[in-house]
Amino acid sequence: EWLKCFDITSPGVNDIGQARWYFDTAANVGVYISRGRDLHLLHCGAILYVTTMALYEYVTQDQLAGFDKYKYSAVDSNPLSVYVMHPFWNFVVKFLPTWLAPNLITFTGFMFLVLNFLMLAFYDFDFTASGHEHVPSWVWVLAGFFNFLAYTLDGVDGKQARRTNSSTPLGELFDHGLDSWACIFFVATVYSIFGRLESGVGVATLYYILWVVLFSFILSHWEKYNTGILFLPWGYDISQVTISLVYLVTAVVGVETWYQPILWHFLYRDLFTFMIIACSFTVTLPMSLINVLKAHRSKTLKHSSLYEAFLPFLSPVLLFVLSTIWVVFSPSRILELQPRMFYLMVGTAFANVTCKLIVCQMSNTRCQALSWLLLPMTPVVLLAVTGVVANESLLLYLWTAA
Repeated sequence: EWLKCFDITSPGVNDIGQARWYFDTAANVGVYISRGRDLHLLHCGAILYVTTMALYEYVTQDQLAGFDKYKYSAVDSNPLSVYVMHPFWNFVVKFLPTWLAPNLITFTGFMFLVLNFLMLAFYDFDFTASGHEHVPSWVWVLAGFFNFLAYTLDGVDGKQARRTNSSTPLGELFDHGLDSWACIFFVATVYSIFGRLESGVGVATLYYILWVVLFSFILSHWEKYNTGILFLPWGYDISQVTISLVYLVTAVVGVETWYQPILWHFLYRDLFTFMIIACSFTVTLPMSLINVLKAHRSKTLKHSSLYEAFLPFLSPVLLFVLSTIWVVFSPSRILELQPRMFYLMVGTAFANVTCKLIVCQMSNTRCQALSWLLLPMTPVVLLAVTGVVANESLLLYLWTAA
């Protein structure tokens, strides 16, 4: 009824009075085109969208029943974690009051990462401050402290839950769901150290590095989806300690230090890129495949066919394809124009897709082939790359907010 009031339900372009509308019936998205130069994206199906989201069944009855049978099973073989961090976390958790909810600890730790992201966004929104007016040293001190504090709280929340006998599947889902979203916040914050200028890392390079990090994260939950055991990745603990130290070192020596060559023309930015890619493809990926192969040989693999085993990768791959199409074919070079917001959009969409996999592996239910999020994202990308919406930045902001 709301759409009929505007009389813009016909596919394609609709001229109404002094305005022109473009309406996509499949996506239920309308675009208002003024007689001037500006285009303003409007969600003409807002009421329908809100109603659909309100009625959307995020967790099915089968998944709820699966949660009742869920038993936590994880393997942490990282020497840094086993011999250093776990003893430290066991020490820290003793100082926490028993009335402090584990989920509150989880959320507080996550918010420290968000605070880091916002703090660096204020001083270096477009990732160019390292080449011009440098970020104040005290910001890097806080960033290092907040990052390590977030890492510590992420390590003690589970121990607090077991200590207070309040462990629940939903608590684990909350923890791992926030972890999936946290990837974008610490990657974007680290990027401000190197920046995007001549001696830094290009925004396109960082975009693909972000995807390597996201891919490494989802591998662990893909393993658990197939084996029933969460093999905690070595790279996480090493990266969090390293990032915290790098922030503190930057506060002392300045960002200029990272622009100096390590050997000949090999810069720290090159080492940064090499370490992330090498760790993912020589450690994380091989270990994941080996663990799944072991489960197959021991006949404990939960999914017998290759299709079912690799089904959880379909939505993340499609998300990568859609976002990369936007990057490559953007008329206004959106990644150069709005890198921080584009990274945030990708990271948020990825977290949404990953959470659905986490629900399935915890409830021992089949992963759906496609995430509903990809359906509205497809016309959004088409509107951007075809130039129907001239103001890509506005479209990006609205889609990220949605």
